[in-house]
Amino acid sequence: MPRTVRDVVFVDGVRTPFGKAGPKGIYHETRADDLVVKAIRELLRRNPALEPAKIDEVAIAATTQIGDQGLTIGRTAGILAGLPTSVPGYSIDRMCAGALTAVTTVAGSVAFGAYDVAIAGGVEHMGRHPMGEGVDPNPRFVSEKLVDESALFMGMTAENLHDRYPTITKQRTDEYAVRSQEKAAKAYANGQIQADLVPISVRRTNPEAGETGWGLVTADEPMRPGTTLENLSGLKTPFRVHGRVTAGNAAGLNDGATASLIASEDFARENNLPVKMRLVSYSFAGVEPEVMGYGPIPATEKALAQAGLTIDDIGLFEINEAFAVQVLAFLEHYGIADDDARVNQYGGAIAFGHPLASSGVRLMTQLARQFEEQPEVRYGLTTMCVGFGMGATVIWENPHFEGDK
Repeated sequence: MPRTVRDVVFVDGVRTPFGKAGPKGIYHETRADDLVVKAIRELLRRNPALEPAKIDEVAIAATTQIGDQGLTIGRTAGILAGLPTSVPGYSIDRMCAGALTAVTTVAGSVAFGAYDVAIAGGVEHMGRHPMGEGVDPNPRFVSEKLVDESALFMGMTAENLHDRYPTITKQRTDEYAVRSQEKAAKAYANGQIQADLVPISVRRTNPEAGETGWGLVTADEPMRPGTTLENLSGLKTPFRVHGRVTAGNAAGLNDGATASLIASEDFARENNLPVKMRLVSYSFAGVEPEVMGYGPIPATEKALAQAGLTIDDIGLFEINEAFAVQVLAFLEHYGIADDDARVNQYGGAIAFGHPLASSGVRLMTQLARQFEEQPEVRYGLTTMCVGFGMGATVIWENPHFEGDK
């Protein structure tokens, strides 16, 4: 029997506030699976028209799939969130693009007709599970010169990208980082972020007083409003002597989780679910692992070609800010100004944080909010670089688009 591809939509997306990894971070005593469980429960609370038994899949990404991020976390998180045991789940890994890949994977199943609606998201607790924990890279990568040793260290790949784009100076990356912090602070002041955050209760210990108490997390911990160029200019360059990448112009080590509902458009409308974005195309691309940050460029070229669009058709960009140089390389390639108003309107990972496998849905949630605010924009994209030399791009259409009205 011939199959007809169905339109796929982004119904809703939520996330926990992002925290700083480590003993002083807000989630130090919170389990990773509990973070994603809270996000799933919030999705269900916000969308009471959706019967949980109708959910066809739970796809949850994690880069380090051990401990409380292991045990097929899509399945276990679904059970812990209270979904019927009839709802299956699985885990997925594409490093930084984990949640983005969870979305595109279930989207393909929805388009094919295997699913009507699915949950897709990601979690990363870098405090409990540092990037690379427990891995054993094959020595052939270096001994046979398949990759340069720098490919195994993301900060070094960012320095390599600076080498490839000598016009992207440390000054430019610091200026970009300041703008990211400023835009994030403005978005918070305007209430554009909080609507999609899941408040998280956390246990906090005060070692000096010997006391343990509870608190409620309602905002991103990594943000540094008021950051100035002067603050950033003197920071150390840990990946290269006299380098350009610092803790100020890159995302930090973070904890957090995201979750989204992906459905066929027909199912969403028949079940009175919101339609916040319509999927147009998506693509992944590989690049030299040594310049991982270049990945969004070929991924975007492929996604644009699939959609029959050009970069000029894109009215809004959500680009993951793993490193400022990576965003600026993308913008420079396409002839887009560093401060173009279409790019990361609410700020990005330099301000909010980047809990690896969870970040893709943060980009989508922010784009969906911008689509709602700007019906004059028809197309937007979410894109990110991916460890070991990959890029990922998803192009979305605004269902609120009003054209020339």
